[in-house]
Amino acid sequence: MPLSEQEQRLLDEMERHLLHNDADVVSAPSGDRALSYRNLVYGALLVLAGVGGLIAGVILGDVWGIVVGVVGFAAMLAGVMLAVTPVRRTTPLVEAERPAAKRQDSASFMDRMNDRWDRRHDAS
Repeated sequence: MPLSEQEQRLLDEMERHLLHNDADVVSAPSGDRALSYRNLVYGALLVLAGVGGLIAGVILGDVWGIVVGVVGFAAMLAGVMLAVTPVRRTTPLVEAERPAAKRQDSASFMDRMNDRWDRRHDAS
């Protein structure tokens, strides 16, 4: 069941307030840094190639097997590092413009929610 427009607006406002006041609690990409899908794909392919190198190293055995295994492990490590390293965005995200009155009322957000709660229970 989809949310109504009012519920969606309220949810968005609560999320903005949480991100603004409790940024250390929320783990979201900050500012101009985010994960790149291209790097995730290349990293996953590099990890798979590294696993193949490790398997080939076990099959080869001897000195060449050790060398191929070490190179495979290094490829896996590089793939993971490539996949999880955030990249700098070329265009910064533009925050949704809010009216100046709402910016000043951000401290009273919880008061408004409490008032709504009280009105809801008084009406019933």
